[in-house]
Amino acid sequence: MKRFEVYEMALQMVSALRPAVERIRHHDRDLALQLKRAGSSVPGNIAEGARRAGQDRLHHYWIAAGSAGEVRSHLAVAMAWGDVDQATVTPALALLDSILAILWRLTHP
Repeated sequence: MKRFEVYEMALQMVSALRPAVERIRHHDRDLALQLKRAGSSVPGNIAEGARRAGQDRLHHYWIAAGSAGEVRSHLAVAMAWGDVDQATVTPALALLDSILAILWRLTHP
């Protein structure tokens, strides 16, 4: 696949999630698994959308955006439970903000 900035950012976000997933797993294995699945869905759907056309492409970008929102929610829940601190999740959240902004532009031409 040709270099696609939002896809590369999504992979960076997955890497940034690794410390949070590891810490959360010690307190809540189910939440850690949900976070890992949602995080993996973001680059997967971006890559699939990049290979599609028309409404099908937009559909995958919408799914990627939904998964990014789910990642945010899981991180917020983990922080609320005290399973992870703000410093651990800040890098992933910053990337999520950028990814969501790009996905917004891709889905609202």
